[in-house]
Order: sequence, then structure tokens, then C-alpha cells
Amino acid sequence: MRFELTGEQDQIREMVRSLARKEFAPKAAEIDEKSRYPEENLKRLAELGLLGMLIPESHGGSDAGAVAYAIALAEVAGGCASTGVGMAVANMAGEAIYRFGSEEQKRRFLPLLVSGTEAGAFALTEPSAGSDAFGISTVAVPDGDTYVLKGSKSFITNGSRAGVAIVMAVTQKEPKKRISAFLVESETRGISHGKPENKMGLRGSNTVSLSFDDCRVPKRNLLGEEGEGFRIAMKTLDGGRVGIASQSIGIARAAIEAAISYARERRQFGNPIADFQAIQWMIADSATELDAAWLLTLRAAYRKDTGNPFTREASVAKVFASEAGYRACHRAVQIFGGYGYMREYPVERHLRDIKVTSIYEGTSEIQRTVIARDLLGQGHR
Repeated sequence: MRFELTGEQDQIREMVRSLARKEFAPKAAEIDEKSRYPEENLKRLAELGLLGMLIPESHGGSDAGAVAYAIALAEVAGGCASTGVGMAVANMAGEAIYRFGSEEQKRRFLPLLVSGTEAGAFALTEPSAGSDAFGISTVAVPDGDTYVLKGSKSFITNGSRAGVAIVMAVTQKEPKKRISAFLVESETRGISHGKPENKMGLRGSNTVSLSFDDCRVPKRNLLGEEGEGFRIAMKTLDGGRVGIASQSIGIARAAIEAAISYARERRQFGNPIADFQAIQWMIADSATELDAAWLLTLRAAYRKDTGNPFTREASVAKVFASEAGYRACHRAVQIFGGYGYMREYPVERHLRDIKVTSIYEGTSEIQRTVIARDLLGQGHR
């Protein structure tokens, strides 16, 4: 078993680390404070091919693979978590269109997403359908050469910035509920968005509600086959969960690096606090858990790259990385003491940013359910 990165993966890590630390990190506090969408950061990512890492070169992507994507996303999130979210959604939406879309859809939408000309969005969650994704109530009724969408979505990342959103809607209620996926363009009549949500963290990431009022979507914008939407959503979320694990690790690494630097400089009782066992153990626990989280994330990404099932592995990586990452950020604030509670120090932002990683794209409780169902239903592979 080999644990080394390939030469290409190592180059990607070094390139993105330099970018994130030199260009993204210095602006992260300002982006957070003003709740400003980091458009210039995403343009830089597009220039470097980092918005199409899971898409073949034949369709404008860089085809770097899931492992390289996890590496790059962790570095970006460590510099600016809000920018990391934008990168993650662009790659997730683009990959879904590549995997399930027609050639005409790929030609129309992928160049726009990969180049950063337009953002993408993934619209599944509704006010009364979060963890119960199958409980969505937005409907799509066929009418001539269109579908008419009615309903609403909530907590949609890039909702008011996206040129195209992948929207899940019910196309058949009886005798068996069927959900379909649609590519809804931002200029379509009948689509509107609410005001940006005032969030605890990831404040530079655009999050809004979407409403569909007799929104007519051409039938050519049906993604995959009618009734295939739930499967598309679950397959897309599997990959997305590897991304969330990577985000968690990147944010937590940045928090621990800041805590280590502070512990070396801060003196109490005549010594640097880094000399005290209580501080050393907090740092050691965080480093150990993040190493484990990273290996779990790489395992899931590697299985994806090699065409093996990775649903359970993605859930294992997400639940462990998001919760270990939160603990690491909490410890970092504790190491800073009173200063960690102040906004002028980055660990306060890291703690706010990381909290949502155990909530979105499937809560920790849902991940545990996915893991348990796989083990109880199929046993160990």
C-alpha cells in the first residue's frame, strides 16, 4: 500500500497552497465581515482549471481526479472557506451534468461552469424537506415541450449567482413518487430568489431561497431520464460529501496552524504556553484526528477515482472530518484564550465556518444512518 501523492498531485497541492495563503487568506476576514462573494478568487481558480477538476479535458475540464480535487479543495478552504464552498459547488454541479447530461447539455453548460463565466447551484433542500430528501414537494408538470415547475427551495448555495441550477422536482406522485432533475437557467421566467441568508459562518458564500412560480423549463433541460432525479441527487451528494470532508480538514488545519504559532509566542508564568502539557495535548489530539480524517477522505476519493463504490466511505469521511475538524477549531479558540473570542483573530472565523460542515449535504446523523444501513444490509466488502 502506497501513501505518497503522485508528482502531479503534489504539484497541485503546492500550487494551490501558495495561491490560498498568498492571495485568499489575506482577504478572508474582509470577505467574512462584509459577507462579500469572493468573485475574484473564483476567477483565479477558473484560470487554473480548478473549477473543472472532475470533468475530462474533452469538455473543458482538467480531469485531475477526485484525490487531486480533495487536495486542492482542502488548501483553498484553509485560505478562505467561503471560496472553498464556491469551488466545491462548481465542481459538483459540473460533474453531475457531465455524468448524467446529454451531449447537448454538456456543450451548453460545462464551458460556462468550468471557465467561471457562470456559477452553478444544486437545489434539493426545501423548507420541509432537509434530511428527508425524498419528501420534496416542488412539482414539475409536463405541458407541451416544457415542464412547469411550482414550489420552493431553501438554503441554496450560489442560488442568486448561478447561471444554471440543478433542481429536483416531483414528476409523478401516484402510484409511486418519482423525482426528476432539471437544469434551470437563471433567466427563466417564473424563477426568483430571496434575500441572502445572514449566516453564522461562510458569510462570503451566497445562500438564498429559490421560488418557482409557473416556471417553464424546456424538456431538453431534463437532466437524465424522467424519474431518475433521486438517484442523480444521491450520486451527486456522495461526491459532494468527499468535498465537505476536504473543506473541514482545510479549515481545521488553518486553525491549528494559527494556534501553534500563537502558543509559541504567548507567554504565561514566564514560559511560552507551548511548554504546557495541556496545550501540547490539545494540539496533539487535533493533529491526530485530522490525520485520521485526511486518510479517510483520501480513501473515499481514491475509491471514486478507481470506479469502486464509495457511498459508505464518503459518509465515514464526512462525519469524522466535520466533527474532528470542529473539535480542532474549538481547541484552537481555547488555546488563544480570550483573544480567540475576538474577530481580529482568525480562529474565531474558522470555528464559525466549520460548524455547518456537520449539517449541510447530509447531517452527521444522516451520515451515521447511511453507514449503518450499508453495514447492516450488505456487511463488510
